[in-house]
Amino acid sequence: MNFLKFLRYLMIILFVFSSISGCKKIDWEGDFEPDGKKRARKNVQEGKGFGTGGLFGGKRKGGDFDFASSNELWRASLDTLDFMSFSNVDYSGGLIITDWYSESQNNQSIKITIRFLSNEIRADGLKITLHQRICGSNNSCAIKEIKSSLSGEIKDKILRKAALIKKMKDDKDSEYYKNEDGEVNWCGDGRSIC
Repeated sequence: MNFLKFLRYLMIILFVFSSISGCKKIDWEGDFEPDGKKRARKNVQEGKGFGTGGLFGGKRKGGDFDFASSNELWRASLDTLDFMSFSNVDYSGGLIITDWYSESQNNQSIKITIRFLSNEIRADGLKITLHQRICGSNNSCAIKEIKSSLSGEIKDKILRKAALIKKMKDDKDSEYYKNEDGEVNWCGDGRSIC
């Protein structure tokens, strides 16, 4: 019985010391930002927030995915098909599926599926599949995959638009960046723009 009592006290003492050892003195004289929003933005940029690399820490599990708006091929695909509604859009899976689309009130409609095979802007980085649905008078519908020049036209348009988006991004990167106040961000040497 004494051994269990000793073990319990030892566990409590270890817990207290491990809790205290994680504390550190706050440096009030250092660089402190009084504005909460700016301080929060800085903490997120440094990885000190909740989630990935923050309080619940460590590295993220799985692969590293760029944010969808930074992928030119993804943005170009969404811009090209923005006239259609989407039934499934999955960036991490590299898949866009549109809803059934028909320009007129007839019984034929089309669905477009785009699979991303690469993040690079190249012809073999996309696979575009077209499906056609033809419905009869008693609402019985037949769906089949179609081979059409439309898939090639869509692919060409997406690739051209992605190349333009990348060129605009590269041109912007080569000019300069401005901060939220509209001022130029200068590097440490004062001669080059960051």
